[in-house]
Amino acid sequence: MQTRHIPNLISGLRIILVAPLAWLIVDYRYEAALLVFSVAAASDAADGFLARRFDWRSRLGGMLDPVADKLLLIACFVSLGWVGVLPAWLVGLVILRDVIIVSGGLCYHWLIASYDAAPTLLSKLNTFTQLLLVLVVMVNQGLWMVPQSLVSLLVLATAATTVLSGVGYVVIWGRRALAGHPQSNARP
Repeated sequence: MQTRHIPNLISGLRIILVAPLAWLIVDYRYEAALLVFSVAAASDAADGFLARRFDWRSRLGGMLDPVADKLLLIACFVSLGWVGVLPAWLVGLVILRDVIIVSGGLCYHWLIASYDAAPTLLSKLNTFTQLLLVLVVMVNQGLWMVPQSLVSLLVLATAATTVLSGVGYVVIWGRRALAGHPQSNARP
């Protein structure tokens, strides 16, 4: 293996962490889940740093990294919703946004043209609020009590950024599709 493939290997290992993380959550082992979640978050930072610092970027890495992040977040939301820690409506909203974005991206790719994807600022904010909510909820369940007002605020912030970023992608890609512009830099 060449050193330039290390970021891809790290992203692949993060994908492997998804199943144990989901299992730990549904088994109510929040301390262990928090540890796995922390390792996954650190691996995300590490692969991104290595790819940028040493210019070890690749097309495969450009796909693996966001897929690993998305699988990790979806697994956390579904698992935390399953055990009743997150509201089902929020879990459904997060999944619906991702289904709409991925479906729209695939349709754009098949019907109009391929594209290079990059996240919007609003999408990055949404990812941050989702990660923060998952972290706070797991800390609340496993380590110490967090004020319920903070959890409620994060649920609302996550819902708002989920809707706004989803609508943002529909508007951006809808306009480009209607205008016939095949290239873009927007990724879910």
